[in-house]
Amino acid sequence: MLNVAIVDDEQDAVETLKSYVERYCVGHGIDCSTICFNSPVKFLARYKPNYDIVFLDIDMPDLNGMDAARNLRKMDGDVALIFVTNMAQYAIRGYEVDADDFIVKPIKYGNLEIKLDRVLRKHGKKDVPRVTVYDNGAARYIAVEEIRYVEVIKHSIIYHTVYGDYEKRGALKDEYALFTENEFAQCNKSCLVNLRFVLGIADHILHIAKRRGATEYDELSVSHPRKKEFVRTLNCYLEEHL
Repeated sequence: MLNVAIVDDEQDAVETLKSYVERYCVGHGIDCSTICFNSPVKFLARYKPNYDIVFLDIDMPDLNGMDAARNLRKMDGDVALIFVTNMAQYAIRGYEVDADDFIVKPIKYGNLEIKLDRVLRKHGKKDVPRVTVYDNGAARYIAVEEIRYVEVIKHSIIYHTVYGDYEKRGALKDEYALFTENEFAQCNKSCLVNLRFVLGIADHILHIAKRRGATEYDELSVSHPRKKEFVRTLNCYLEEHL
């Protein structure tokens, strides 16, 4: 299933784009679901990271497409983003928000087909496990692989991510399976570590990179009862990925 959102305040353009996306999917044997929004404010207010592609008009009255895209990227860094515009000169700014492409109105089917071919080759189709966190009251959806480690302090879960730290009320047991199924291992009673970020272990001190490829790290303790199993799990991960 290809899930597509179209955000544009021009109804004729929306209907044309929707019909072309559906035509593309029929022609390529892809199941498709297309949802349309006439306002970027409404789109962002109810946003969930369920889309594979977002078509976003640049010139809209209540919130322009570039600002809407910046807000979208705060919530979802993975969704494919294609700008739709009457003003091609503005589309080159798409690199600022990691846009995949742009298409100029009036939309032609042949041009759209080329864009969709390119985007689907780049992104493929895969389900990305995520957790919901809150940033000043706004929901943000973080891919599990971008979380360096998770710890529980009293009744709060703290997600230490490559973007920063996020906290919410909860218990680690509620999300334990999600993490252990996605290459995390428990190093002590209250902490799960993303094995992708492990730089090394010295005695009972674990070094966790602050971001991918970084030499700076945080230190976490590995408890005596869990060290043997943690090291075994880490070695299995390294054998598979190195």
